Amino acid sequence: MKSPHLFWAPHAWVAGQWQQGVCLEADAHGHWAHITPGIAQAPAHATVLHGPVLPGMVNAHSHAFQRAFAGLSERRASDADDFWSWRDRMYGVALRITPAQMRAVAAQLYVEMLQGGYTQACEFHYLHHSESGTHYPDPAAMAWAVADGAADAGLGLTLLPVLYERAGFTQPHLRDDQRRFAGTPGFIADLQKSISRSYRKLVNAGVSIHSLRAAAPASIAALLERVIDTDMPIHIHIAEQMQEVRDCLAHTGKRPIEWLCDALPLDARWQLVHATHTKPEEIEAVAASGAGIVICPSTEGNLGDGFADLSHWLECEVPMAIGSDSHVCRQWNEELRWLEYGQRMLLQKRNVAAHPAGNQPATAARLFEATLAAGGQAAGQKHWGLTVGARADLLVLNPQASGLLGVPTSHTLDAFVFACDTPAIRDVFVAGRQVIAQGRHAQQGEIAAGFVEALQVLSQGAPSTH
Repeated sequence: MKSPHLFWAPHAWVAGQWQQGVCLEADAHGHWAHITPGIAQAPAHATVLHGPVLPGMVNAHSHAFQRAFAGLSERRASDADDFWSWRDRMYGVALRITPAQMRAVAAQLYVEMLQGGYTQACEFHYLHHSESGTHYPDPAAMAWAVADGAADAGLGLTLLPVLYERAGFTQPHLRDDQRRFAGTPGFIADLQKSISRSYRKLVNAGVSIHSLRAAAPASIAALLERVIDTDMPIHIHIAEQMQEVRDCLAHTGKRPIEWLCDALPLDARWQLVHATHTKPEEIEAVAASGAGIVICPSTEGNLGDGFADLSHWLECEVPMAIGSDSHVCRQWNEELRWLEYGQRMLLQKRNVAAHPAGNQPATAARLFEATLAAGGQAAGQKHWGLTVGARADLLVLNPQASGLLGVPTSHTLDAFVFACDTPAIRDVFVAGRQVIAQGRHAQQGEIAAGFVEALQVLSQGAPSTH
């Protein structure tokens, strides 16, 4: 009889390299209890995994509701289009979506994330209130809708309720089209506690600050006082656009990351999302603090944000996770590809992220290892990957997939990141339970139908860009 907790892989990515004949045993709580390479043949009672095995990746920055907007902002009606005009159009979706529609959109998104190799998402959640801006009878209604969508898909979730209280550095209140985002430090802290105390399976919680422009220093300090004695993750959008940098300079006399490092007690709980526009000394200050960053290459490219200083972030060994943010892409291998390709085009060099002098000659391996470890930290997971104590998540690649066919095991990760333009993930397990089999989710049709229905309703009366 097959054991539901014992797996055998012909090859698996363990301790930063491919290892042969790997037995992986999960405990009854869905965490890795034993990982043993060098087992030439599968034990009779083990589940055989039919392809190279990778650990699941954390998607460290997600706005689930924006999946309903993906692909609908690729036209413009005026001479200029940038992040700020995109944001105004995105608010149209934010103002209309209901909890039921949120659950349907989130479920579809999270199925797609699983198919793209993510097994945990950090949900930067600021859509708190009803369409009118008033509290729901249960203030956590929208958070539960996101969590229900994750449960429908079987994805792990880190919910990060967001402090969002003003429209800009010089504007004391939110705009009317931001009314659903409002939250005081007390409201955000209480929401985080409600989520944590719900003890939902595969769900944990931290807090977020939308940005320096959207939260006053006194409010940030008040929120931090409420979480000072915890080890929960703390996320913040920072230095994503040059306009934000200019506004911060004008208002505070300092650049955003400079102000953050000088004014707040950053530590390993902190995750600086985007961190696109930096000076070397700012990167070095972040490194000294122990904080991490979250880069979202597909969204930063889609919005025209700019290029992060990847080489210096890596040189300073700052923990660096990845996120899909607005969800124009839901596959982590493509995020890593564009993270590297952006640097190649910018610098007119190849294999920018590789580091031969540090015994890291493979670009894909260096980026994968960096984002794998940092993703666990960003999600508040003490252990992550194919390692004892981590949640029993894994991905099985299809060795017959286009881009992987005939590739030697030593180059499988390179080919997965840089040569695969069609789906190459065969199976996905979360906490020891299979959620994707041969590329499909068991409830894929039902979840997709709910998503389409939600989009049809949301699109009614939506502003169009011709």
